[in-house]
Amino acid sequence: MLVRLFLLSLCVLSVLPASANDTWPQWRGPEGTGVSKATGLPIIWNDTQNILWKCPLPAWGTSTPAIWKEAIFVTSQSDDKLLLLRIDAKKGEIVWQREVGRAKEPREAPKRSTQKFHNLHNLASPSPVTDGNNVVCHFGNGELACFDFDGKEIWKRNLQTDYGQYSIWWGHANSPVLYQGMVISVCMQDSLTDLQQKPAESYVVAHDLRDGHVKWKTPRTTDANAEQCDSYTTPLLISAGGPQLIVMGGNQLDSYDPASGKLKWFLPGLIGGRTVTGPTFGHDTIYTTRGMRGPMVAVPLADTAQRDGNMKRDRDDILWSASEGTPDSCSLVVWSEWLYAVSDDGIARCFEARTGHLQWKQRLKGNYKASPVACEGRIFFLNASGLCTVIPATNRFDRLAENQLSDETLASPAITDRRLYIRGKGNLYCIGVAGR
Repeated sequence: MLVRLFLLSLCVLSVLPASANDTWPQWRGPEGTGVSKATGLPIIWNDTQNILWKCPLPAWGTSTPAIWKEAIFVTSQSDDKLLLLRIDAKKGEIVWQREVGRAKEPREAPKRSTQKFHNLHNLASPSPVTDGNNVVCHFGNGELACFDFDGKEIWKRNLQTDYGQYSIWWGHANSPVLYQGMVISVCMQDSLTDLQQKPAESYVVAHDLRDGHVKWKTPRTTDANAEQCDSYTTPLLISAGGPQLIVMGGNQLDSYDPASGKLKWFLPGLIGGRTVTGPTFGHDTIYTTRGMRGPMVAVPLADTAQRDGNMKRDRDDILWSASEGTPDSCSLVVWSEWLYAVSDDGIARCFEARTGHLQWKQRLKGNYKASPVACEGRIFFLNASGLCTVIPATNRFDRLAENQLSDETLASPAITDRRLYIRGKGNLYCIGVAGR
């Protein structure tokens, strides 16, 4: 009887879902907000201390790793090869590598009608996403593919082939998200209305995770024009107020029903320009920037516009805004009562999340492209030269540690229990305390 009970307990444990602390399944973590509930992270490391392993990566990319227990997935570009890799989280070794497609990023193309990739990223900028059984990757040439954990390709399609050539100015970089057996992707790009009769369409599209067939597709229209249409942000899935897919870009903030693609509400007139910083969420409020270092805005979920049947919200729905020193690239992060931001030139700020009152601002070392992450009451700011500054997540600034790696670090960090993962241009680093 004891043997049977033991075997039964093993069976039960084998089918339990992964703890949220064991996963970082997508861009910006389990909830897409840059926040982790993991524990046991070190706050001090360098090239010789608390590096559990360093895995060399073929060529480079700026995507964030997607992690499910012992499986780490990373995309990269080697010459014209677009690669998906699985790395063993314990050993730091590549388990398998798959070539998803081939393409070279255009560097000298005209600004209008075709992509020209910025020199800080390539076709491997969108981050992969996983549900524990499958991993989906997307590349800047439109390739969208699904693999199982053994590296078998389940399906593949190309969004440029399906819906037309990308016209985003500086290279497509939006990451997909998963919702109820669907892969949801966005494309927000120059409409070219002043150059051609038929506009280049921006859209949100969902594909079936099982076979890749289209579940729904919704055109996304805004009042923006030219480069203001462009957005490099990833959709944010939230459950508050009913399931919502939040999309920012084109001088507009939208909410869609992720099950059907139907527009729930939109807030136009957020004029700033092309948008890199993605939205985040806390206190029943969406926090985002208006693009091109435009004002940071806090938009509550209160659906005042929907009560009279009008999906359009107006500027009166903005809770607060802040215009000084907002980030151009780095997304915002909320911990407890505080909202944290870092500008590309390294000015960090802390705001009271509910009111927007500035608590402190402080210069950090270096320049920043990676988005900050939060865990265990601490904020981790990673600059582009491998330096990570750790501070307490309070309304008083204090440097707990400054940790230097010898690598270029443009990708945002990933977190699981007792482990911090930093993707450099040459290596993936696993940071933790040995024996823990």
